[in-house]
Amino acid sequence: MATERQIAANRRNARKSTGPRSSAAKKRASRNAYRHGLTLSLTSSPELAKRLDALARKIAGGSKNEIVLEHARAAAQAELDLARVRQIKIALIKSVSALGALGAPYDMLPVIKAYLYLELALEGETPRGRPPKIPEPVDPLATMPTQEPGRTAEAIRRGAAGAA
Repeated sequence: MATERQIAANRRNARKSTGPRSSAAKKRASRNAYRHGLTLSLTSSPELAKRLDALARKIAGGSKNEIVLEHARAAAQAELDLARVRQIKIALIKSVSALGALGAPYDMLPVIKAYLYLELALEGETPRGRPPKIPEPVDPLATMPTQEPGRTAEAIRRGAAGAA
């Protein structure tokens, strides 16, 4: 059972967690799910819809049966989705190979924990334990191999770790 103090702290935190407030922040947040383009429906683009239809007809083998055509469309959509995933994967590997990292050059969790610790301390709460250490920024390129295939292998390893 939560204490009155915990309930009050939860309510204070909930008031702060209302999402973006400015129109620019709302616009930026609305695009979060569309970074990689994989949420785009294949039928939303005329070019992709044509590719989908052509591949479905090829898979159906000239059949006029609606059930066969529907299954062929599902298979064609899965095939085109896989092709898009592969393209994104290659682009991510190239990006990591060039930049040394996917996103932030270091883990942000300790920074967030330190921020929350300080926020509680400023509100007069007594945080438990010692304040967390803020990590030093690490140059992601400093440890990247310079020669192939080691550079690509390291880029794949880092990309897979960043995506998890």
